Amino acid sequence: MQNIIEFALEIDKLKQVTRKTRVLNSERYENSAEHSWQIALLAASLQSYAAEPVDINQVVMMLLVHDIGEIETGDTIVYAESGWEERKAHELACVTRIFGMLAPEQGARFLDLWKEFEAGETAEARFANAADRAMPVLLNLANHGQSWLENGIRHEQVVKRIAPPIREGCPALWEYLEGRLLDAKAKGWLG
Repeated sequence: MQNIIEFALEIDKLKQVTRKTRVLNSERYENSAEHSWQIALLAASLQSYAAEPVDINQVVMMLLVHDIGEIETGDTIVYAESGWEERKAHELACVTRIFGMLAPEQGARFLDLWKEFEAGETAEARFANAADRAMPVLLNLANHGQSWLENGIRHEQVVKRIAPPIREGCPALWEYLEGRLLDAKAKGWLG
């Protein structure tokens, strides 16, 4: 029991990791714990639109653990173009340490979920990655391009980074977003 409690308190630190997108109708930026919760529910809601049948419990669990490495690395905007290998190595070390706080079987299960998400090779991982890439876009669209404008993000950057994983994991979601991104560009929310 003590190990589980220590683990739960350790992952509370994810609430302190500030992301680049504001929550709706607020000047406050979201944190990584909120992001993980929201995309888990987004994925659960979109299950019928997945490119392939998925085990939604596997997807939700993947989304709940996928950003735990940010406890040590912080959040990096998805449109960053360098440093990903070093960052992912650091995240792996972090999640290995944190999941190692649990009983070996449980810790290994969470680590396997994290690795599955990162590899993106299963239907569940592809669908989870689609939800992960989509939610910041949905928030930016609802916030009139807030994060894109603050960080000088261009339409081409967004499409290059998010279109492939969303198309692969949830094609209907990409169809929904594609036209809205063109509208956002026309409104000046993207360079």
